[in-house]
Amino acid sequence: MFEDQENKTVSIDFDGVIHKCSKGFYDGTVYDDPVEGSLEAIKKLNKKYTIVIFTAKAKAERPLINNKTGKELVCDWLDKHGYSPYISDVTAEKPRSFIYIDDRGYRFKDWENTLKFLENND
Repeated sequence: MFEDQENKTVSIDFDGVIHKCSKGFYDGTVYDDPVEGSLEAIKKLNKKYTIVIFTAKAKAERPLINNKTGKELVCDWLDKHGYSPYISDVTAEKPRSFIYIDDRGYRFKDWENTLKFLENND
């Protein structure tokens, strides 16, 4: 059963993929507009997959901002912008998934190419 669930989960990074995050971390708040097309894409994916949002903002050890945890801030933003009905969970960890959608991801093939990529993009 666990393998079946893994194959039906799509994990999506929050900042830079759903939330524009144009100022970077800034003050730790969730301050920006949605990335264009993200809501429509998530609605479509939700028809076939379980959608999980992962974000460092949801880490338990992060300080409260405006008396809210980072996870609460993200969930409030998702609700405000209409994403909540399509999201199964918000977490600080990357769960087992069919695929991870992340703006800072790198597709690993082997270490030789990975080291070259890093050297060329320093």
